[in-house]
Amino acid sequence: MINQNLEKNNNEISNKKMSENIKNNYAYTFFNSMNLTQGLWMIYLVSKGQSLFAVGLLESIFHITSFLMEVPTGAISDIYGRKISRLLGRIIFIFSIVLLVFANHFIFFAISFVFSALSYNLESGSGEALIYDSLKILKKEDTYMKIFGKVEISYQLGSTIALILGGYLAKFNYNYAFIGTIIIAAISLFYGFFNFTEAIIIKEENIKEKKKLNFLTSIQDQIENSLSTFRNQRKVGYLIIISMLMSSVATSFFFYLQNYFKFNGYSELKIGFILSIASLIAAFGASKTHIIEKYIKERGILMYIPIFMTLSLLGISYTNYEMFFYIFLTLGESILYIAVNDYINKLIESEYRATILSFMSMAFSLCMIIFFPIIGLIGDHYSLKTSFIIISWSFVIISLFNYYNLAKIKKH
Repeated sequence: MINQNLEKNNNEISNKKMSENIKNNYAYTFFNSMNLTQGLWMIYLVSKGQSLFAVGLLESIFHITSFLMEVPTGAISDIYGRKISRLLGRIIFIFSIVLLVFANHFIFFAISFVFSALSYNLESGSGEALIYDSLKILKKEDTYMKIFGKVEISYQLGSTIALILGGYLAKFNYNYAFIGTIIIAAISLFYGFFNFTEAIIIKEENIKEKKKLNFLTSIQDQIENSLSTFRNQRKVGYLIIISMLMSSVATSFFFYLQNYFKFNGYSELKIGFILSIASLIAAFGASKTHIIEKYIKERGILMYIPIFMTLSLLGISYTNYEMFFYIFLTLGESILYIAVNDYINKLIESEYRATILSFMSMAFSLCMIIFFPIIGLIGDHYSLKTSFIIISWSFVIISLFNYYNLAKIKKH
């Protein structure tokens, strides 16, 4: 009887901590998204003498690093803990920003971007895995899409404030935005340290067995086991490819539109305000993803949202209403991202969750390595509008292929 009461109390404590993980993640995500430099760094680097192509190369360096390190860092999260991975990511992010402030040469910018990528790697997958596993312990994983929609609201609200505040500070000095980002990152680091609890649902003996192996062997073992999931779940691979293709182009347009607006006479504050509107609308759309999915179902999300985003890309490319169509692009990207995350989490085991979600980020990085410098190179030699047109028509082909493929599957 005493043992039963003790077990019941332990379960209640565990459930309470898991519920707190979900609540605390909203605030942590809010602080994490308050990167005051996100709407400025391309303009900042150009102001320091870098060409658009050089900036594109720096972003490629970021994504090459991310591509190479994404899965190993995901394995670290699965083996050593989601909380440890997230906090280590914050520490490395702070270091990357400090380095960027003092850098004046391409090499040092590149080193900063390498560390920035590592911080991104350590966070990506770990945050989603921590929340999904917390919900799994609470037996509420079916609410993940709704919860993740709220997380996206926190992210977009923080991003909105950061875009406006960063643009305001840049009017006086770009370094003010970088210093503010460092302070906010330090706040999120301490908040995460004191408010997250590991969601342990993997068998304890499995964790101990992995930790007995040396570091490289344990990472290799984790990756090999995760890859077997792809062989058994081909749908996971398809979901990752189509969603990351669309996310990468939305992200590329986000960054290059900053310079496009700047070249057309917009101030940093006005650019931040414009981009913040898109963030707010994207946040609203993200919060309604579970409702949209209820009406058009999974197939509808996967077939129609990419087409919706592609039409938005064409609107940016061929009209003078770039901001209007960019809002639709970010709206579609948020809905697709939330929905696909939910679909993938339902298909994979917790033991390999962060590693497999890291494959998702790895695919994103690969797409960015390809698209980002191409846009910059064409923009340097012709114009950014020309870049937008070429990328848009590439995605017309991709969207039509995706639609045809899913329609064919339905037919059979």
